[in-house]
Amino acid sequence: MGNSTALHSVSEHPVIGAAVTRRTSLVLPPGFSLAEWKRVGKHLFLIADSSCWWHGDWLVYGQERYPGKYRQAMEETGLDYKTLRNYAWIARRFPASERHPRLSFQHHAEVASLAPEERRSWLNRAAREGWSRNRLRHELRKELADPSDVREPRHVRLQLRTTAEQETAWTRAAERDGLELAEWITASLDRAAGLDDGAEP
Repeated sequence: MGNSTALHSVSEHPVIGAAVTRRTSLVLPPGFSLAEWKRVGKHLFLIADSSCWWHGDWLVYGQERYPGKYRQAMEETGLDYKTLRNYAWIARRFPASERHPRLSFQHHAEVASLAPEERRSWLNRAAREGWSRNRLRHELRKELADPSDVREPRHVRLQLRTTAEQETAWTRAAERDGLELAEWITASLDRAAGLDDGAEP
């Protein structure tokens, strides 16, 4: 028996205005006005953008409730693990009450690594100014850049003596947080040293 998953919708052919959605197509009626066509496009964007949050919340729930089984369940979505992990990390960084309804998931991704107050300030500014995701990224880089710091980042190789029990426990903890083991170790060290500003590991 294969790993294929049947996909079902609440309605066999959901309707968006006069447009009909099917599993593999969008059917638009003849004579669709420009205004109607644009409205459907906006609706489709909102569905796609919201699905990023939905996938993130779905994975966070699985990580917390089914820590030993969520990886297998993830395969049923057909999405890349790293993509889902990114969705989950951002969903953890932004509780539902802190997600700005006028901005896209990608806007939130741009500021996810900042401290809570900074995130809120940048998102409010982006919404007020009507910035695109790319404009927000540009403004962030301009604001956070330090022209006096021209040093290249140092790459350090560390070797750790660990037991099999430690490695297993660390790997499980990293999976719960949606991170690779090396990323989880780095985040844990940053947090212990007070360098993370409250960031999610």
